[in-house]
Amino acid sequence: MANRFLSRILHGPTEAPDVPLGGTRAEAVQRLQVGISGVVLMIMLVYLADVIRDRADETEAAVAPEAVATVAPEPTETPKSDPLAEAGVVPELPAEPTPSPTPTASVLRNQNEQ
Repeated sequence: MANRFLSRILHGPTEAPDVPLGGTRAEAVQRLQVGISGVVLMIMLVYLADVIRDRADETEAAVAPEAVATVAPEPTETPKSDPLAEAGVVPELPAEPTPSPTPTASVLRNQNEQ
């Protein structure tokens, strides 16, 4: 008996089970019913979601917004910040560049005369 058990483990069962791949007719009908029920359920869920979305859109269009500002907000000037300079990664740069000296007209004339 141990030899037969060992043979079954190593080589598998000697004879194939006598079960058709499709199962019985009752099992096929049950699988068909479950599949059709699933498709019908999905269609109903999509329809329900569409009805809910339409109702929400109608309600939103009918309700006047309550928190609308009656006065136009005044533009506020926000200071420009440099996150790298605040973190200390780069040196802080001045807000406006320093003006470079421009040569005056007398200096330009002296250079042209030479």
